[in-house]
Amino acid sequence: MPEAGLGSRFPAASQSPGLLLWRVTNHWQAAMRAALAPHELTHVQYVLLASLTWLADREPDRLVTQVELAGFAATDPMMTSQVVRALERAGLVERLPHPTDGRARVLRATPEGAGAARRATADVEAADAAFFAAVDAAAFTRQLAALSSS
Repeated sequence: MPEAGLGSRFPAASQSPGLLLWRVTNHWQAAMRAALAPHELTHVQYVLLASLTWLADREPDRLVTQVELAGFAATDPMMTSQVVRALERAGLVERLPHPTDGRARVLRATPEGAGAARRATADVEAADAAFFAAVDAAAFTRQLAALSSS
């Protein structure tokens, strides 16, 4: 006969940091979907478009490839390719031939794409501020950074 229960070391689900992170992540993702809905962007579309816009603002002469964008945004390269194609179809991103690498494409946010990223950022940051208002956001950010680098 199987043993009853999971055999967890936590007497209650609310004491499991992993489960709590899962629940918080789901709530936060719902807040992001709501913030991005008026902009007609998914969260990953926003992240890639905002990352591309941010990079162009800081390094206007930099040639950003899909591989570099995926690395910068910490997204899967294959998924990045699919999302970039959707952003291109929407007129928010251009995929141009790379001047020295025939296999690569240079990515650039169109003026419409950069504008969409900037407008969406205001709503994303407002949603973040509201979501994290119940905690010390600076301390929580430091704790997340510690976990992010591990």
